[in-house]
Amino acid sequence: MFSDLRNISANKRGIGRHFDATVLPPRSYSGGMKTSGLLLLFAAFLLALMSATVRANGNAPALGAELSRQVRELALGATQHAGDGVTRVDIEVGQLNPRLRLAPCQHVEPYLPRGMRLWGKARIGLRCTRGTALWNVYLPITVKIYGHALVAAAPLAIGSVVSQADLAQAEVDLAEDASAAVVDSRLAVGRTLARALNPGESLREAHLKPRLWFAAGDTVKVVAVGRGFSVAGVGQALSPGKEGQPARVRTGSGRVLTGMPIADHLVQLAM
Repeated sequence: MFSDLRNISANKRGIGRHFDATVLPPRSYSGGMKTSGLLLLFAAFLLALMSATVRANGNAPALGAELSRQVRELALGATQHAGDGVTRVDIEVGQLNPRLRLAPCQHVEPYLPRGMRLWGKARIGLRCTRGTALWNVYLPITVKIYGHALVAAAPLAIGSVVSQADLAQAEVDLAEDASAAVVDSRLAVGRTLARALNPGESLREAHLKPRLWFAAGDTVKVVAVGRGFSVAGVGQALSPGKEGQPARVRTGSGRVLTGMPIADHLVQLAM
């Protein structure tokens, strides 16, 4: 599979093998001619070295059909639990670094690196388990996970307030962006766009400005939720109630609590 590649460690024995030996008969030069001759020899050496470098970098390691199939199967198996609503998964296998010089190997094993999530741009490990010199490299892959989510039905400008008519359902690559795709229109309608969207572009959570559920000084309802019980009360907000950010509330007894704003003038405390 990689039998046409050479071990990079072979380069440590020197670069002399790249050049043909040249024997020059002794000659006598004047000072100027000697300097000029040395410069010409040095220039020739640099050209030969550059040529050797080009030849060394000219052939990138190529994956065989069987190894490519194994990589795809490994990636597909790791994405079986991608989540509900996934319609299909596409795996695009990339290329190894063309500067790699790998020793010949009789068996290459693909594996999933520890902690690697196969979502969007990712990597699959390749290791030589039987060969003249064992090695381990990483192969770039792109994992596209498709599902139905909201897209812009028309051009939407930054700062515009999203309406139901601005949205449509379509199949999108859920893994295309680090921010989650919005699938429920109730999470988007009435929100302000943090960036412009083109028609058909997937709406992501990061595209929407956080809601301001209440301002500092407002009276808010405080709900403490625990296992099998909930307790409600009233307090005064000491900080703005921004979506996704904790807010501080002072109760009637003067106690200061911290909770998460979850709706209009509503703070939830986890017990």
